[in-house]
Amino acid sequence: MTIHAVIFDLDGVIVSTDEYHYQAWQQIADEEGISFDRRINERLRGVSRMESLEIILRQAPRSYSETEKLGLAHRKNEYYRQLLNRLTPGDILPGVMAMLAAIKRRQVKTAIGSSSRNTPTILEKIGLADAFDAIADGNQIARSKPDPEVFLLAADKLGISPENCAVVEDAEAGIEAALRAGMRAVGVGSAAHCPQAHIRASAIADLDVDELLA
Repeated sequence: MTIHAVIFDLDGVIVSTDEYHYQAWQQIADEEGISFDRRINERLRGVSRMESLEIILRQAPRSYSETEKLGLAHRKNEYYRQLLNRLTPGDILPGVMAMLAAIKRRQVKTAIGSSSRNTPTILEKIGLADAFDAIADGNQIARSKPDPEVFLLAADKLGISPENCAVVEDAEAGIEAALRAGMRAVGVGSAAHCPQAHIRASAIADLDVDELLA
């Protein structure tokens, strides 16, 4: 397997907005009288906004109509987008810029593969809107991870076969999506303990570029 492209998840890999997601969901839960904590929040990693809402609503004291669910998801996203205004290039996670530079020197392509519909806003806020050869995000897909759609779309945009792509992910759902896409799976952060990942490291800063591309 020769790697010609590296596809990065965004949140938790390039930048961390986990705390903003948590705060936004916590505000929704408080307003609706739903029990919610960081333990439940961990189950939301790598899944879509509506799927996250369904997980949270399992603790709700009443049922919600589909219209109400859409309203809750919209409110959550508005709270989250307000928090994103705090992002700056200083929020890029350690090792990311060095990794991107090392990959570029080896003439390997890069892409973002994220389920988030806020991907363009986040990349703009941290100054990386033009740093990747392709971007595939939640605005362009119908199925979120662990479905491989977003990674296959990124590979297609790059013009690289899936078997020649590596995916860097921090969520188990993302690792599963990468494997289902037929790509090399690299687990960092929370996914560093995922046994299915081909390569594991606590953070991008701990990854060896030559091992990643070997």
